[in-house]
Amino acid sequence: MRPADVAQVVEQQAALQRVATLVARGVPPTVVFDAVAAELESLIGADGATINRYEADGTITILASSGVGLPVGTRGSLKESPVTAQVWRTGRSVRVNKYVYGSGSLAAQIRELGTRSAVGAPIAVEGRLWGVTVAFTTQEEPMVADAEARIADFTELVGIAIANAQARADLVASRARVVIAADQARRCIERDLHDGIQQRLVSLAVQARMIEADLPAGSMSEPRARLSALTDGLTSALDELREISRGIHPAILSEGGLGPALRSLARRSAVAVQLDVCSDRLPEPVEVASYYVVAEALANAAKHARATVVHVDTAVSDGRLHMTVRDNGIGGADPARGSGLIGLTDRVEALGGTITLDSPVGHGTSLHAEIPLAVH
Repeated sequence: MRPADVAQVVEQQAALQRVATLVARGVPPTVVFDAVAAELESLIGADGATINRYEADGTITILASSGVGLPVGTRGSLKESPVTAQVWRTGRSVRVNKYVYGSGSLAAQIRELGTRSAVGAPIAVEGRLWGVTVAFTTQEEPMVADAEARIADFTELVGIAIANAQARADLVASRARVVIAADQARRCIERDLHDGIQQRLVSLAVQARMIEADLPAGSMSEPRARLSALTDGLTSALDELREISRGIHPAILSEGGLGPALRSLARRSAVAVQLDVCSDRLPEPVEVASYYVVAEALANAAKHARATVVHVDTAVSDGRLHMTVRDNGIGGADPARGSGLIGLTDRVEALGGTITLDSPVGHGTSLHAEIPLAVH
């Protein structure tokens, strides 16, 4: 092999390695698209390269462009580009050494670029034709003889990146469905407790009080004491059941939303709480997740942080709920020591959100969560 050929192989392998590293890191597909278009432009001496997606209505959309390529977001009919049309029909790589311009706005832009020849390679995702990578030149000389093979190596990585992104999206959606289903079940249990045994205990406690009140004056003290103890026991059991019910799913959250629910949490907190919360109703899964984030943070502040005040702030911007819970305690919180943050992280991430903890020793703890409002 000639030195020039060896150098070319080394260059291509280095370019593939750079793109493969991006894919392995799980970066968004758009980042991979841009990288592939730029690498191809340089690698095969093209004047431009584009990553295009086939649409269900018989059009293509340009998702990435390098060199003198067309603007990202450009959309046009398959018929306006002989390369994309042939790849669509055959599912194989295509070379057009003498470009024939079609009609339409996309074809007009291709003509304006002065395209002379082009090579396209199919992008397959899980065995299905998804799109096409196109490299073109405005020079008289066509592109290198093995351009199709070089492009194909990159399109395989593009397909993997798309499949990985779809798998991650499907996983997030699946986790969100599990969380939502669990919350719905908890709400049903809370409602059943409230409408069933809780009401029954209320009724029994009232009856016991009425019987105690109806006892004639001067009646024996022992039966009266027993009846009073029974009444107190029913009242205590009712209070315990209400606490359990509130822990399963707070009724005030369903009825009033996040603002009233957080104010209720603040009133019951062993540590003083300063609230600055949005009053708008949010999607139920977001409200439930946010409620438990604050509940866990307040519990940790009371049990472990030695805090005297906790600040809770919520705001909605850019389609996301931003929540911060910070205290003035001793800091040093460690999720691995059973603080409940691991479960909260799973819940928040299942909705596509993020949760971060900052707890330097001696400087308090700050918990920040962001949850997208568009929960599917």
